[in-house]
Amino acid sequence: MIQYFKNINRQTLEIQSPEGANWINVTPPFQENEIDNLSKALSIPRDLLTDTLDIEERARFEIEDGVRLIILKTPVDNKSLNEGDAEFVTIPISIIINERNQVVTVNSFENVAIRRFLNTFAKRHPERPNMMVLKIFEKVVMDFQEVLKEINHRRNVYEQKLYDSNRNEELLALMRVQKSLVYFLTALRSNELMLMKMERTNFLNCDEEELDFLSDLVVEFSQALEMANTYTNILSSTMDAFASIINNNMNIVIKRLTAITIVISVPGLVAGFFGMNVVFPYENTTLGFLFAIVISIVVSIVTVFYFNKKKWF
Repeated sequence: MIQYFKNINRQTLEIQSPEGANWINVTPPFQENEIDNLSKALSIPRDLLTDTLDIEERARFEIEDGVRLIILKTPVDNKSLNEGDAEFVTIPISIIINERNQVVTVNSFENVAIRRFLNTFAKRHPERPNMMVLKIFEKVVMDFQEVLKEINHRRNVYEQKLYDSNRNEELLALMRVQKSLVYFLTALRSNELMLMKMERTNFLNCDEEELDFLSDLVVEFSQALEMANTYTNILSSTMDAFASIINNNMNIVIKRLTAITIVISVPGLVAGFFGMNVVFPYENTTLGFLFAIVISIVVSIVTVFYFNKKKWF
């Protein structure tokens, strides 16, 4: 789907052709000929329009034939969630500025950042495409921060369930959260480095106000990266703690089973002694049987007392 938007007197109008559009948004599904036609109409090399269709595309920026391309990673909810998949993943979004200062965004999937930008597009200044690009950056980092908070909330919920039940489902859920954080760490680090390089080289030819805004965005991405690092460290510590608890509980169970086995085997051991073909006192009287029982009880009690003192029970 290709949408064309024009900002007239602070009002957003969706038009039917790229001519005169301030912002063009491309989201699957679309036809190959639509991309070809858009490439010709906007004088944009076709490969720049299709780079982000590869979800593994890294964050970067470049200029080709006077057309500027910026690719950054954005978070999305994993729609095709399997048992071992991450709950959230990152996908690339490309922002293209052609020689006519038209801004084109190309998404491999629909994402929240672009929807937010659309909702505030009426407030943007179409005569300043750099500021429009920076505002998209702002929506992306806000999306990262909100999703990170959601991930931390889910982590707390899964941990509480794990405290109460110790089921494998909660462990798998925590593993999915951990995978999401790994994706976020990689994407945020890549975005941060790209923005820092853009700021250093002034890739967008920003004025002083825009450079200040870009510096603030670098700080925002750094803070989001720090949040992701913090949540990752907390989750790693939690997983290690649960692993230690499970291992300790297993050792305790094994000790108890060993102690119980020893205590249960005591009467059989005593009876085995009295069953040997040797002479024992009182073996031909009823006192012999009682004597064997008393010995079994006493030895069992002493054994239980010993294991209890060693805290095996």
